[in-house]
Amino acid sequence: MRHYERRLPHWDSIGQPLFVTFRLYDSLPANRVFPPDRLTSGRAFVAFDRLLDRATSGPLFLRIPDIADLVVEALRDGERRFGRYELHSFVVMPNQVHLLVTPRVVSTHWLGPLKGFTSHSANRILGRHGMPFWQDESYDHLVRSDTEFRRRVESCQGWVSRQEGGLPLVECRLKGGCSQDWLPHPVTYCTVYR
Repeated sequence: MRHYERRLPHWDSIGQPLFVTFRLYDSLPANRVFPPDRLTSGRAFVAFDRLLDRATSGPLFLRIPDIADLVVEALRDGERRFGRYELHSFVVMPNQVHLLVTPRVVSTHWLGPLKGFTSHSANRILGRHGMPFWQDESYDHLVRSDTEFRRRVESCQGWVSRQEGGLPLVECRLKGGCSQDWLPHPVTYCTVYR
């Protein structure tokens, strides 16, 4: 297992569960900065996540069914077709993706290709070329216990709080709910606990 830092600390582990969040490029206001001396990376993640959950502006490309489907299929292909990780749970929201995986290869061999393929394909759907789709840096958290593993699966399930017409409605679990009308789309997937 390798640990390294860019703006955030990162874990490059194989065989140990990892909770990963990545978001659309420019989905947070550029002037919204959390000084590292005031917030830990975990607290900064929670603050960023709350801002993303409440976003009413900025890119919300994952609301587009063709793009959401593309991301879902790519996530599943990473497990089924390429064997890069074991996919435990995920949720695709309008401007971000949360997933819990156990990597079988280093992150540069699964997260990089996942974001690269989906970026290129989504930009093609949007009629854009050479523009960033995902924010360069992702948030990751090494899951160290069965209790934490179950909590991460439940957090992905929690964003899907009710069913409408057989399709999950993606909602956030913040006090008072979200300001967005979430797209009814079958975007969440959960397996049994390990």
